[in-house]
Amino acid sequence: MSRQTSAVWDPAQYGIYGDQRARPFGELTGRLGGPAPARVTDLGCGTGELTATLAARWPHAVIDALDSSPEMIAEARAHEIPGRLSFRVADVTAWKPEQPADLIVSNAVLQWVPEHPDLLPRWIDALAPGGRLAFQVPGNFDAPSHVLLRELGRSERWRGRLGALQRDAPVLGPAGYLDLLARRGCAVDAWETTYAQVLQGDDPVLEWVKGTALRPVLTALDPAETEEFLADYRERLRQAYPAAPYGTVFPFRRIFVIATRNP
Repeated sequence: MSRQTSAVWDPAQYGIYGDQRARPFGELTGRLGGPAPARVTDLGCGTGELTATLAARWPHAVIDALDSSPEMIAEARAHEIPGRLSFRVADVTAWKPEQPADLIVSNAVLQWVPEHPDLLPRWIDALAPGGRLAFQVPGNFDAPSHVLLRELGRSERWRGRLGALQRDAPVLGPAGYLDLLARRGCAVDAWETTYAQVLQGDDPVLEWVKGTALRPVLTALDPAETEEFLADYRERLRQAYPAAPYGTVFPFRRIFVIATRNP
């Protein structure tokens, strides 16, 4: 995926606040009832520990997991189960199954794929009759963390280097995804949740976005520029997310969708 491969992913940085990042995946897949799937694909599997929970839940399923980041897949291969769970480097936008899938899962990936509204119908077509597509995307692009990042990236100092990396609205809302997929003949369950996350540590919101939204910026700048950019951004985040005695509150909206292909 073009945006994702433009950033060198750091599994260790992404793993900071891992429990908070994992919770939406658990709530998405926890809503999947019905018969156990036999063929599962995880599109954008990251470091693989969340994919491994699917193998534990459905011990008879064969799971194919892919991610565009070699760094992430190198970590994920520690979770492989021969004949049942495999990981590979691949572009989710080019994925085509060898046979129809019973379940496609995609967790916090599609925000990196500008063309994903056109991609989703192809994924629906890759499902077996009655198969399901389950995905989750962040919906916090109007939050101060992202607004401040865009403002700084588009400022006179940085727009020449970073202006093209700033994205205003890379995802749809729950109603937008429902409409898109219902028009493809799917039964759609779409919802949103805002997590009032309490983060610990020094400048925790900055540490959070270093693992995600800041990756393209950090890749584009040299070390001296990075320090200059982060110093300015850090101060803006401190004002937007003041620390309290119990930690720093970082509200985070997420959008969830489960689409079932008609039998």
